[in-house]
Amino acid sequence: MSRKTVLVTGGSRGIGRAICENLSPDYHILVGGRDEETVSKVVSTLESAEPWIVDISDEDAVAQAASKIDSLDGLVLSAGIAFNVTIAEATHDDWERMLGMNVIAQADLIRNFLPALRKAHGQVVAINSGSGFRAGPRGGLYSASKFALRALTDALREEERGKIRVSSVHPGRVDTDMQVELQDAARRPYRAEDHLRPSSIAAAVRLALDASEDAMVEQISVRPVNLI
Repeated sequence: MSRKTVLVTGGSRGIGRAICENLSPDYHILVGGRDEETVSKVVSTLESAEPWIVDISDEDAVAQAASKIDSLDGLVLSAGIAFNVTIAEATHDDWERMLGMNVIAQADLIRNFLPALRKAHGQVVAINSGSGFRAGPRGGLYSASKFALRALTDALREEERGKIRVSSVHPGRVDTDMQVELQDAARRPYRAEDHLRPSSIAAAVRLALDASEDAMVEQISVRPVNLI
């Protein structure tokens, strides 16, 4: 039997890479990223994969790349940005940057791939965050983007029910380069063992993608055992 095809954005590092590694034995993976050299290195380590080199913040580039894919079994939205700033300090550009990547770029991806996803009765799996449920000091911008992403996936799930399946995965803090940078900027001590492993989030994504056709895993929250 031919493998189902899954596109993973942000597939060259962190959670995205862990998802690619988890799925590769059973799926054909389109490894999404902007840097061809970095993405190609990941592709070379996977059982069945090819690069998908696109800047997802470029609306025209996304539309052009999506038009070349007739059928898609899974779209995993893992690419995103995070930075901490207070509401008082946040500039107009800060808001545009955060919402542009974490919401608008995701909406563009979904819109452009909907025909291919519908054809395959495929799935969208959005990597959201615990910050998609709650907001704290210096996290207002990031939480706003993740609340909005949750609204997007909730609406999409109902609009496309019976055509595609939509899952939202909400990790707590994960041991990635991005998390190290965030904690360093906040001047907090960092212990990897206090955080989730990227592979744990990849397992949650697989759970959603492997669900039987009668089932839709609508939302998954994964938090560290050592809550911080």
